[in-house]
Amino acid sequence: MSFSSIPILDLSLSRSPETKPQLLADLRHALLEVGFLYIKNTGLPPDLVAEVIRLGKAFFDLPEEKKLEVEMKNAKSFLGYNKLGMEITRFKTDWREQIDLSTPHPIPGPNDPLYRNLLAPNLWPDPNALPRFREIYEEYMARMGDMSMEFTSLIAQAIGLPSDAFAQFFDEAQQHKLKIVKYPDLEELGVEGEAQGVGPHKDSMLTSYLLQASHHRGLQVQNAEGQWVDCPPIDGTFVVAIGQGMEALTQGVCQSTTHRVQSPARGTGARFSIPFFQGVSYDATFESMDVPASVKKLRSDILERRGGVRLDDIEFTFIKGAWSRLGEATLMNRIKSHPDVGERWYPEQLKKIREDQAEEAAKFAAKEAASSQTTASSVPAQPQSIQAH
Repeated sequence: MSFSSIPILDLSLSRSPETKPQLLADLRHALLEVGFLYIKNTGLPPDLVAEVIRLGKAFFDLPEEKKLEVEMKNAKSFLGYNKLGMEITRFKTDWREQIDLSTPHPIPGPNDPLYRNLLAPNLWPDPNALPRFREIYEEYMARMGDMSMEFTSLIAQAIGLPSDAFAQFFDEAQQHKLKIVKYPDLEELGVEGEAQGVGPHKDSMLTSYLLQASHHRGLQVQNAEGQWVDCPPIDGTFVVAIGQGMEALTQGVCQSTTHRVQSPARGTGARFSIPFFQGVSYDATFESMDVPASVKKLRSDILERRGGVRLDDIEFTFIKGAWSRLGEATLMNRIKSHPDVGERWYPEQLKKIREDQAEEAAKFAAKEAASSQTTASSVPAQPQSIQAH
């Protein structure tokens, strides 16, 4: 059996020697079995979080021309505002409006690697139109960065590694990122049935921290049996997603789990969320950690109990040998998700991505055709996945 709910961990328990061992045991279970969890009592000031939510929602109330002043396609960094329907996941349009921010960085030099274009100043909305927005979000990103480092240390300890085991993947120039996202409801979209807020995917790097900024359901996590498990908003918590980078570094011990967002039901209003993505050094390479054999055995036992198969067709971003640096993989992912930015700033890379996608689509079509022929002359096959493509 796979998970049917998302565990909730109390981070305050990590700050006492009496309660920390149980917290680490619960965290290890979440990492190996689920790859998703809630955390509460993180130490972030509630007043700051409330202002982050208020100002995040207020951004989308700005006139269209004010939002377009900071449009993403105006910068090589993939930072800035995206209009509704400008992002793609799993070959389908994501129906969300968003602005991407990051911890501050200077413009890269002319001789820097291309992926360093990701490190750049933010495109901040007009302070006269949205007072204190920059101040609040810079403070929030700094505090979230500190919290993410604390949590990564707990992950290391939970799987039997030294608390600073991941330090080699961080540097002073690392870039934490954040999105403020609005998912219009089906009535605003003019859609019957269902719509993709964001399609099935895994987060890229090590850890992500989602602040669900309205009381809408919609976030769902896929378990090993292909079932979608709701991850509803819970006040005072963040939802932590384990990224593909963490899975790669820990030799598959920490599970990176597929998730999606469904658009809100008709008449319920927009859903808002504010995910924070812990950064790593773009110059780093992925070399696996020396995870204790006893912990690897725990993970292999879980897979064996499930039949040895993970029902998952989401591409894995960080394949050893595919990229020389993390920054290269990250840049190509961003171009794939935002082809409008790619067309303007990275046409050669976008051309290669589209060639690879065409080849992948042809292989998928051939596989589906072969499967249909086999099914027609045999007992109906069980679906390998119920992901929305």
